[in-house]
Amino acid sequence: MELQLDPLFQTITLVVLVVILIADLLIILKRPHIPAPKESTLWVVFYVTLALIFAGVLWIVAGGEVAGQFVAGWLTEYSLSIDNLFVFVLIMGQFAVPRRYQQEVLMVGIIIALVLRGAFILVGATIIENFSPIFYLFGLFLIYTAIRQAFPGDDDDDAQKENLIVRTLRRVLPMSDSYDGKKVITRVNGKKLFTPMIIVFVAIGVTDLLFAIDSIPAIFGITQSPFIVFTANLFALMGLRQLYFLLGDLLDRLKYLHFGIAFILAFIGVKLILHAMHVNELPFINGGEPIEWAPEISTWVSLAVILVSMAVATIASLVAARREPSAEGRQDAAARVADEKGTPSTVEAPDRD
Repeated sequence: MELQLDPLFQTITLVVLVVILIADLLIILKRPHIPAPKESTLWVVFYVTLALIFAGVLWIVAGGEVAGQFVAGWLTEYSLSIDNLFVFVLIMGQFAVPRRYQQEVLMVGIIIALVLRGAFILVGATIIENFSPIFYLFGLFLIYTAIRQAFPGDDDDDAQKENLIVRTLRRVLPMSDSYDGKKVITRVNGKKLFTPMIIVFVAIGVTDLLFAIDSIPAIFGITQSPFIVFTANLFALMGLRQLYFLLGDLLDRLKYLHFGIAFILAFIGVKLILHAMHVNELPFINGGEPIEWAPEISTWVSLAVILVSMAVATIASLVAARREPSAEGRQDAAARVADEKGTPSTVEAPDRD
């Protein structure tokens, strides 16, 4: 279904959303602080509500199909943004970024993500318009990404790569040993030096680049409208800063979230390949003719799969997180009883993934 929206409506919408996002980020500069859980919750609820209101507006002006595409795209990008937060947490911890400066780092990360995703959206829309077989490549890439997401491999390899980046930057750039507030450049004994903050910004930028490469093909598997793609990404980035502080340690408890995201990416990858077969133009596949038996998966089926996948992954993670402490508690209790009786404990905690 072709998107039928007034260009003026699209322009005004994009301008307003960008202004809201920029205003949210500028709050950090005007009133830098660590947001309390209540404040973070209110902001996250506000932005989620705003996204749902926008979906309602799209339903009124363009119909249910377009609104469904937006919601499915927004949920996909939002889930990938939460996954992005996992990496942000690791980066902040590895480089020991003081908590009071983490908002500034997140602001830079969000701005970089916005610019990169905007560029990828423009490039992706141009390629799709002029080369429809790209859906085959997008689909295969998403399936590969899903496998990599579900089975990330040895974390030591990632740590070595990250250390290599750090060592290279330290070798190339004159670097101070400590932070100087949120400054990127400081002066030590009259000499200008970069602070470790520059390493943090580079790590965040590389992370954003990798997630942009993954997320843009995923949402183009839901809609080919650049307007819907960009608005879904904007809403996914809104409130990301507050979500970081709201979730906090909870991110560590969402141990199965990556499986949910992997399933979504794999599903969209299959959907893209089926769509490519349905509109096939490659001469070496079915003589260059569309493959009529290849089904087109509807927006509403996609939305249902995304919602169920994230719900199952989240619920399973929280249930597992609640069982672990109780199992450890039973083991400690059994050990105390055994100590009192002078007998060995026979109660063991169940194996955990």
